[in-house]
Amino acid sequence: MARLSLSELHDLAASVLVNSKTSPDNAAAVARALVKADADGIPSHGVSRLPAYADQAKAGKVDGFATPDVTTPKSASIRVDAKSGFAYPAIEAGISAALETIKETGIVGLAIGNSHHAGVAGHHVEPFAEAGYLALGFTNSPAAIAPWGGRRPIYGTNPIAFACPLIGKPPIVADLSTSKVARGKIKLAADKGEPIPEDWAVDAEGRPTTDAKAAMSGSLLPMGDAKGAALVMMVEILTATLTGSNHGFEASSFFDDKGPAPHIGQFFIVIDPAGFSGGAFSERMEVLADAILSQDGTRMPGARRFTIRENSATDGVEIPDDLVTDLKARSA
Repeated sequence: MARLSLSELHDLAASVLVNSKTSPDNAAAVARALVKADADGIPSHGVSRLPAYADQAKAGKVDGFATPDVTTPKSASIRVDAKSGFAYPAIEAGISAALETIKETGIVGLAIGNSHHAGVAGHHVEPFAEAGYLALGFTNSPAAIAPWGGRRPIYGTNPIAFACPLIGKPPIVADLSTSKVARGKIKLAADKGEPIPEDWAVDAEGRPTTDAKAAMSGSLLPMGDAKGAALVMMVEILTATLTGSNHGFEASSFFDDKGPAPHIGQFFIVIDPAGFSGGAFSERMEVLADAILSQDGTRMPGARRFTIRENSATDGVEIPDDLVTDLKARSA
């Protein structure tokens, strides 16, 4: 394993993308997102994604030069057309617009369409909590989960994220896939030839499997079984149908450069808690946080990530040697 500082890793990632038909601004946005994932100890959404991103940009499956188009169809509604580009620049543009709009409206809906892989969903709601707002975030993805009782994947793993401010402390950031496990973890296991737990996925015939490669061509299982499958569908509607984007079964893979742009969607709801709570939100939130943390062994969602992030800022992160070699070759 090679250890790189976060700045070294960012510069390397940005160089790879600039050399792969991506504008410097877009490359920097993507690099920020991927490096933050590695810094938080989430390598499945870090620079391990970069070779696939770079191949897709070079092939034109993702437009590395796209400029997101931000519009406001209603006073509290924001729509961002990612224009077949990377999700991260479009989401950054949407966050900036939402933070301005919510000052007047108190609640904002942010839709992002014609988009791409959004990485760590929690990272996109965190800025809202840092500004004092509550936020919910959703994204769909290429088909990986079958409807309950079916075999053919229709929905993606469709993550949900939530962020909440805490006075004088890091925000609460909850981030979960609606599958039992993120597909990126299964992809990493498949790449390494490692087995997966039997309750993560089924193969193409609907049989439980520990073979990660068989799982990639089969269907992931939703958390909560039938109830979880209903939740997956809800996220699909909020992210794909509502934003006018592709449903999971219509979207091309995030992992290769074949086919058209995925054109998936993201949706965010941002809430200013002050008005809704009559000014009592912060105090009530402190009461809840104290009740939770007064029990031994508890922690707030996201706390572990913040600790890892702080260590990574000082110590850097470890990246597999073969990946570093590949990225350096692509950046030259």
